[in-house]
Amino acid sequence: MLIIGCDYHPSFQQMAFWDTESGERGNRRLEHGGVAEGFYRGLQGRVVRVGMEATGGTRWFERLLAECGIELWVADPAKVRTAATRKQKTDERDAELLLQLLLEKRFPRLVVPAAEQRNLRQLVGHRHRLVQMATRVKNQVQALAMNEGLRLRRGLWSRGGQQQLQSLALPYWGEQKRSDLLGLLEQLQQRIAVLDRAVEEAAAASAVVGCLRQQRGVGPVVGLAYELTILDPSRFRSSRQVASYLGLIPAERSSGGRQRLGHISKQGNAMLRGLLVEAAHVAVRFDVQWRRDYMRLAMKKNRSIAAVAIARKLAVRLWWMWKSGLATGQISQSGSHVE
Repeated sequence: MLIIGCDYHPSFQQMAFWDTESGERGNRRLEHGGVAEGFYRGLQGRVVRVGMEATGGTRWFERLLAECGIELWVADPAKVRTAATRKQKTDERDAELLLQLLLEKRFPRLVVPAAEQRNLRQLVGHRHRLVQMATRVKNQVQALAMNEGLRLRRGLWSRGGQQQLQSLALPYWGEQKRSDLLGLLEQLQQRIAVLDRAVEEAAAASAVVGCLRQQRGVGPVVGLAYELTILDPSRFRSSRQVASYLGLIPAERSSGGRQRLGHISKQGNAMLRGLLVEAAHVAVRFDVQWRRDYMRLAMKKNRSIAAVAIARKLAVRLWWMWKSGLATGQISQSGSHVE
């Protein structure tokens, strides 16, 4: 078996390797492109394990290893840094450290989504970004209307509101701005509608999302984003770990017997965290106890803190619903319906 610790960079990778059969051990630099691809394709037919830190820009490399039948392990960078005992940091040392963790069975391996799950993540993330862009365009249109004394708020997007907006007498560049923004908004809404249908189809095909949508406030977007982020509820031993993974717990800096809690840690998936907060505003309308908790925190603190607290409750409830579905057989381990 060939074990490789790979310190990945955008244009090259530093690798430390050990061949368990021949005992050969070494360190080598591979330039990305023909050199790296030729090296790994030459390993086809052998048992090879590659360990690397989680980083961006590696999609092509992951596909290459999959085509060559090479096993890839991805590590948590923070835990890898913790395992380093020396302050000297070089590419060679980083690769040797990854190899050492693999050999000593201390490699902090992360759960990596499958190719189809990554594809759906791109769908949900792309839709989310376009919705954010549409929101920014709408805010600019609202500002333009308010500067001209047209304060309709949500009514601005009704047919009557649009007629009033179009009837405003604006100077040349103001008129050009109005035309460009409304045209851009229409294009974005058309593209979002296509992505919405794709999300609906993906959500309808998932038993996990079907289970999660039983919770009021959770639609196809939130349900699919939650499934693609959590991946497997058994990864978490408690609800606290779920909330921590999503960055919905307070950051803590306690020392000397004094507890200091700050704002939420904001670790993990920012998109899902934002979607859960949006869903929390809907969920409190249908859950009496949550509405009481929300109003109590809103009066004691503010509405933002109250919404985050409900989002944390919602994330935990969805986790329990998913686990219960697996336990009762409503959902199979693969996420499909059980006949």
